[in-house]
Amino acid sequence: MAAHAKAGRPSGFNRIGAGEKALRYALLLLVLALTVSPFLWQLSTSLKSLDEDIYSRTPSFLPEHPTLANYAEVARTIPVWSYAVNSLVVAVIVVAGNAVGATVAGYALAKLRFRGAKLLLGLFLATLVLPGEVTIVSQYVTVRGLGLADTLLGVALPGAIGMLNVLLMRTAFQAIPPEMDEAAVIDGATVWQRLLHIGLPNVRGMLSVITIFAFIGAWDDFLWPLIVLTDPANYTLTVGLQYLNGTFIANPRLIAAGTMISFVPIVIVFAALQRFFFRGVEEGAIKG
Repeated sequence: MAAHAKAGRPSGFNRIGAGEKALRYALLLLVLALTVSPFLWQLSTSLKSLDEDIYSRTPSFLPEHPTLANYAEVARTIPVWSYAVNSLVVAVIVVAGNAVGATVAGYALAKLRFRGAKLLLGLFLATLVLPGEVTIVSQYVTVRGLGLADTLLGVALPGAIGMLNVLLMRTAFQAIPPEMDEAAVIDGATVWQRLLHIGLPNVRGMLSVITIFAFIGAWDDFLWPLIVLTDPANYTLTVGLQYLNGTFIANPRLIAAGTMISFVPIVIVFAALQRFFFRGVEEGAIKG
C-alpha cells in the first residue's frame, strides 16, 4: 500500500530545489532581521554605560561595559513598578472581558437562532470599518458619563470585548459540525451545557489567540490611557514612561531601558502561553 501511495504521487511532489530552499531561508532571515533587530538594539543600548559613545560613526552593537544602572535609574526616577501594576490590572480586565464576552457572543451568533441575528452581525462588521480615532470621542463621553474617567476600569472598558474577537470566535464555533449540537439537544442539553461541553473544547486554539493578543493590545495601548487618565498615580506603564522622553531626552540609554521594561512582560507572557496556544490549535481540530 505504501508503494502504491508513493507511485500515485507525482515525482518530486514533496521535494524543494536547493535554490528555492535558499530563497526561503533568505526571506526568513530578512524578516527576522527586520523584526528582531530593533529590539536587540534597544536592549544593547539599555546596557551601555555612560562612558560609551552611542553616537559614534560606527556604533558598537555589543556594550563594552554592560551595566544595569540604567534600569535602576529608571526605577528611581519614576514609579515604574506601580505603573506596571496598573497596566497589569487593565490587561487582566481586558483579557477576562474578551475571553468571556467574545466567547458568549460568538457562540450566540454562530449556533443560536434569534430575530435580528443577521442585523447584529452586520453591525459588528460595520464597526470594523471605522478606525478607532473616529469613535474615540464618543467612547470618552460614554466613560465620563459613567463616572469612570481617570480610572483603570475606564481605560479597560472599551477594549473589554473586541468586535474582531467576537467574529473570530463565531468563525471557530461555526466550524463545529451541527450534528454535534443536534445530538446534544436530543439528549436534553441546555445552551450553556452545549457551550461548555461541546463548544469550548473545540475552540481552545482560537480562545488562546484572542487571549494573547488581547493582553498585548491592552499592555501596549498608549493613546486611550493618555486621554482618560489625569492622575499620575493611575498612569499605565506606556503613559508613565513618557516622562523619560522629557526628563532624559539627552540620554537615550534610559529611554531604551524603559522601553525594555515595558517589552519584557509581553515576551514572558507569550513564551509562557505559546505552548497552550499550539496545543489548543491541535486539540481544537474536529476529528471525524
